[in-house]
Formats: sequence, C-alpha cells, structure tokens
Amino acid sequence: MGWKSILAFVSIFFIFILTFFYFFPLRTINFGSTGNGNFTSFSEADGGMQFYPNMRFPDTNITYRIFNCPLQKQNEMQIAFGIIEDLTPLRFFSVSNKEEISVTCAEGEIPTGDLFIAGEGGPTEIVAVGTFAVILSGKILLIHESSCEKPNVALHELLHVLGFEHSANPENIMYNITNCAQTIGDDVVELINEVYAVPSYADLVFKNVSASIDGRFLNVDLSVMNTGLKRSGEFKVKIYAEGELVKEVSMPSIDIGYGRLLNLKNIWVPQINVNELEIIIESNFEEINIENNKIKLQVN
Repeated sequence: MGWKSILAFVSIFFIFILTFFYFFPLRTINFGSTGNGNFTSFSEADGGMQFYPNMRFPDTNITYRIFNCPLQKQNEMQIAFGIIEDLTPLRFFSVSNKEEISVTCAEGEIPTGDLFIAGEGGPTEIVAVGTFAVILSGKILLIHESSCEKPNVALHELLHVLGFEHSANPENIMYNITNCAQTIGDDVVELINEVYAVPSYADLVFKNVSASIDGRFLNVDLSVMNTGLKRSGEFKVKIYAEGELVKEVSMPSIDIGYGRLLNLKNIWVPQINVNELEIIIESNFEEINIENNKIKLQVN
C-alpha cells in the first residue's frame, strides 16, 4: 500500500471519528428544574374550623341516601339539607345507591375499622389533593330525635360530614352539647362558600422531574399528579429541547389524588448543545390552574 493510500485511509478514518463524535458526543448533561412541580399536603397545616384545611366534596352537587330511619328523622335530615342549600351553593340529591353521604338511624350501622368518624357523623374517605382535602364519602348516624323547631341534631352531623369540628362557642350549632337556641355561625357559611367557589375541575401538575442527556440521547423521569377536584381526561406530555419538539407521549386519565409515572430513555435530540428543556402538559379539558402544566429544566 502506497503512502497516498495510507494518507487517504487515515483521512477517511479521521473524518469518521469527527462525524461520530458530532452525532454521539461522549458527555452526560444533567438538568435541574426551574418550574413549579410541587404541591402542598393538607396534613401539614392547621385545619382551623375543619378537621383539615379546605375540606370539601368534589362538586357542589352532593348525593345522599337515607335508610333504616323513621319518617320523622328522614324529614329532619331533608330539612337540614334544605337549610344548608339556602345558605350555600351546595345542592343535595337523593339516590338509591352509590351515595356520597349515607344517613342511617340504626345503631347497628355504626361504622367500624379505621374510618374517620367525628361523633355521630363525619367523612369516611378523604383524599389529599393540592390545597384541598377532598371528601369522597361520609356517614351520618341519627340516634337522638330533635325536640327543637329546627333539626339541630341533623344539621350538626351534616356539618361534621362537610368537614367541620366542634366549636367552643355554646351558641354555635357545632358545640358538642345541643340546645335549641344554637345557630349556624356565619364563619361556617363563609368558609363553605369560599372553598366551593373553586370550580370542580381536574388539575394536573408535574412532580419529581429529572432529565439528563448522554451524548445525543435524552432521558426523562417524571410523574404527573391530579391535584384537582375531578378525574382528568386523557392528555399529552410534550418535551421540547431548545424550543424544538423531540417527544410526545399520550397519557390516560388520572383519578383525584393519583398520579402516573413516565420513564423515557434514549430520546434522539437533534441539537448539539442543549441548555434548556421544556416539558408541557397538553389537554382539552378545563383545569383549576394551567400555569402548573409546564416546567423548564436547565443545565445544572
């Protein structure tokens, strides 16, 4: 082999090496978050008048079922529902099954186990989502008949189901000893109106997002949580490198308080130098907050 052939071979090999490192640079780049991917838990805060802060049912329309109750107690409970409806945006609807509030008058129906019960009424299933403690179900046990003009016992237990604790004020209907002169405090009504002013939408948010680039291949780990008040619809997660879309993933719906993990490996990135990634949730349903649907990651 002549020197010209050797020189040509060396030149071709050199060009090959340069091309290889151009497309597959031997480096790892780690990214850190600059966006909002966190949410708070109600368990870390004082609930004030409620067992936990901002307790509410998912929607202002709440279903109930009354069973094993004499007619008088049924009437008292329905009047109690009507009083709360007159003061707040809440509406209560009778159903034959799958109710959110179960009302019974039989002592044998007292719940057992690890249910969250306050006295003779209270939430039985609560989910921590964002700034809300969402009540998925509750139970009322009416043992004592009310001799008052208003159904104070039923109102007391209904407000327990709505998340309210006992009051230290003997004039408040939430005081732990009932008398007929007690009334519903304005602060209770104001808090109900405040927490239910937020629309019953889903709210998707990123959590635990990390990314790295090995050569020209991007690796992303993240989770998407629904911290809203309604099951989400299907959505997409889109990943951009320096403003150019490099990956799109379709995601199924998520229940209240649940999340989905996404682990992506070896996503081809056309750019040589990547200093910023942007990850976006794209959906066609309404959310409580759309500002938390995107997050930016920058080189550490």
